[in-house]
Order: sequence, then structure tokens, then C-alpha cells
Amino acid sequence: MPSIYLHIPFCKQACHYCNFHFTTSLHYKDDVVAAICKEAVLQKEYTGKGIIETIYFGGGTPSLLDKDDLEQILQTIHMHFPVDANAEITLEANPDDITAKKLQDWKAVGINRLSMGVQSFFEEDLQWMNRAHHATEALSSIKLALDYFDNITIDLIYGSPGLTNEKWKENVKTAIQLGIPHLSCYALTVEPKTPLDKLIRLQQKADVDPDAQSAQFLLLMEWMAAAGYEHYEISNFAKPGWRSKHNSAYWQGKTYLGLGPAAHSFNGHERQWNVSNNNLYVAAIQKGELPIEKETLTPDQQLNEYVMTALRTMEGIQLNILDEKHGVDAIAFRKKAAGYIHTGHITEKNGCLILTNEGKLLADGIAASLFV
Repeated sequence: MPSIYLHIPFCKQACHYCNFHFTTSLHYKDDVVAAICKEAVLQKEYTGKGIIETIYFGGGTPSLLDKDDLEQILQTIHMHFPVDANAEITLEANPDDITAKKLQDWKAVGINRLSMGVQSFFEEDLQWMNRAHHATEALSSIKLALDYFDNITIDLIYGSPGLTNEKWKENVKTAIQLGIPHLSCYALTVEPKTPLDKLIRLQQKADVDPDAQSAQFLLLMEWMAAAGYEHYEISNFAKPGWRSKHNSAYWQGKTYLGLGPAAHSFNGHERQWNVSNNNLYVAAIQKGELPIEKETLTPDQQLNEYVMTALRTMEGIQLNILDEKHGVDAIAFRKKAAGYIHTGHITEKNGCLILTNEGKLLADGIAASLFV
């Protein structure tokens, strides 16, 4: 079953580490929303006759949209796509945007899952990242959101300079004690051309310490397992039954349609992505044109894609899928991975190759070494 992703390219202010496409001006918000709706009509054949299983408002900061904006987009999707009656519909929200009225509005238009960009419960960390909310808002917004939504996930960042193991433990402990059913935890990455990259190069901020990040990731896995969460993907932890259906669709290689500037789409053998410019995006869509670039994946690329995504999940690489779907000799592939099995970075279980905790520290490198 396919999914739809909506990129909402607006933010109140720029987080220093972020390299996603966004603008801090809301001046053309109405134009972008109208263009997203028109693009949905232009792209209504992309997902075939498959019933839409998940809808995801990402960004940017989708919680900046008004109720009418969300309603307009969702009504357009329901009008032109078959949507499952129980579809998971997620909205990314910043703590400083959350009010009782907004929570009521979101439920009213059909949002049934919130993804909250908390990042830390410590004020000094939020200021270091240049986040728009305060530590007190992080706590109060979660407590308020839990009055309206059961299905909530929060983002936390580890491995930033100044985040000690003790503070990291307090962040994770706070999330667990709040009863959050899903956590996404990311190592701070210094992306090129971001404000953080520039500040580090100017020696105005400390660089990240990879060893400290690895130590905090190992601690995270230990704490989350003890609390009863499934580590179902490298960066994602969920109580049983609370996995993200939308993100799982990415890792399972399902079809998804991306709408909005900079949004990506995938249909199993071809990728396409919209121009990362709001004005160019709107102008093209208004003329009935799709401002996209495309890439057709070769069979080898499709295999490598499966290896990369499957290895990130707790189910791992299924050897029978390599054989049945990609025509790969499973025995030969296992031999290729034998060195990692010997070193304890991969374990084999029920015909699947699964990363161990130590292997997860080297996930990208291991996957790359298994590519054809």
C-alpha cells in the first residue's frame, strides 16, 4: 500500500544543524498550499490503484499551517486518491506551536499521530541548536498533547558538544516516564553549508566527537531495551504495536508520492524529486508542469537499496528476498557477510542477517561493503 509525503517548507527560525529545504518567511504560504493541492491532482496516477496507507506532513514545520490549510490539503488527497479508513496521518509539530486549540483542530481535520521535534529537555542544548522552543515548553507541550493524542513520537538528538552521558540519560528517562510510545533518536550530524558547519569551521562552536556519539548510542540501546521498546530501525524505538507505519514503508521499499518543493517520490524502480525552490515550484505547478528530476534505478541499485534499508531494521536482510526478488545467490551473499558474522557485527537468525548493537555503530559502512 502506498504513502503520501507532504513537504511544508516553512519554519519560524533556522536550527543551526538543519539542511532541509525551508524558508522563515510565510509570505507565500497560501501559494505553496494551493500548489501542493494542484500537484496532488497532477500526480494522482503515480500511486496506481493502491490504497493510501499513510499520509505524512513533514518539513519544515507543518504545525505552522492553519486548520484551513491542512483541511484543504487532506480534502484534495481524499478526493483524488483512495485512502484507507484507518490511514496513519502524521503531523510534525514544534513544541512552541502546540496549544489546546491547535490540538483540537488537528484532530478535527483527521490528524491521528504527532511527531514532536523536542531534541532535548535542557535549555542550554536548545539554545546551542538555535531551536525556537524552550525546555519548559518541551515538557508542557507533550503533557498537553497527550490529552488529545495517544500516538505520539518525539525526536531527540544525542552526541552534541555539551551533552554529557548524564544529561542524555535524563533526556531519555524523561521521554520514557512521560509514556511516549515512540522515540526517534539521531546523532547530531554536521551537514555542509549549514550554520553549524560554518560556526565549527570558524571555531565558534565545538565539533562533534564520534566516540562520544557512539558511547551515547550504545547507552540509548541499553536503556530503551530495558524499558521494553523495540529497536525496530537504527534511529527508531517503539513500544510493541506503535511503530511508524509511514517510515516503515520507506524501509520496506513501498511506493510513496512526495508533494511540495524538494519532496521525493519512489515507485520501486524510479526516484523523482521536486525543485528545492518555492517560487520555481509554485510557478511550474501553476502552469500545469511538474518541476521534477528523475533517476531510474538499475537492478544493482535496487539490490543495494534493499541491502541498505533492510540492514537498518530489526528484521535485517532476508536471504530469500535476495534470491526471489533480486536474483542473488543467497549462499554467496552470506559468505560475503561472513567476516561481519565472525567479528560479532552481524548475527544470522531464521535466514536473516541482522546487525548487532556493535554492528549498528557501523551500519552504513557494513551496508556499503555488501553492495554489488
